[in-house]
Amino acid sequence: MGQINIEDIKRLKTLTGVGLTDAKAALTESDGDFDKALEAMRKKGLTKAEKKGEREAREGLVDTYVHSGRIGVVVEVNCETDFVARTDDFQAFVHDVAMHVAAANPEYVSVDQIPAEDRDAKSAEFTEKAKAEGKPEAMLANIVEGMLKKHFAEKCLLDQPFIKNPDQTVGDLLKENIAKLGENMVIRRFARIELGQVTD
Repeated sequence: MGQINIEDIKRLKTLTGVGLTDAKAALTESDGDFDKALEAMRKKGLTKAEKKGEREAREGLVDTYVHSGRIGVVVEVNCETDFVARTDDFQAFVHDVAMHVAAANPEYVSVDQIPAEDRDAKSAEFTEKAKAEGKPEAMLANIVEGMLKKHFAEKCLLDQPFIKNPDQTVGDLLKENIAKLGENMVIRRFARIELGQVTD
């Protein structure tokens, strides 16, 4: 059996927001393998996060981020209570979201926000492209759906790889923070202004 030390237990507690007893149990189950224990705890946390996602989030924070005087971002992230909104962890998360928006330039928060006309226009474009490439007619719908998913994943904030850790998406980071802070959280909206760029 792997060695379990108190430092690992404390580190796991800090990263996942669980109690010492739960952190120790997770390490025991994983034979002292810290990464495996963290993964198991995150999965459990994400399950809890899904349930919390049904609760109302009306408190929160509006934060801004300006990069080199050329890119400005305003984001609104909601949580359930003013208590959580004032925590360092929540404020750091909101600021990370603002920095990410500045760097990655998403167009929508999630796929639910994509207007039907944008999706239909892209669908028609990808259908023509697939036909021109000689893709089999029977496979067209699946091919186009795959192309749409990839195209919009790059434009939706929650589906983008997080700039500070590309191994997780912004959506994963959101769920991780929901699990850690124990409240439903919603990235409500954002606005991004880039110097010299005119939008419609």
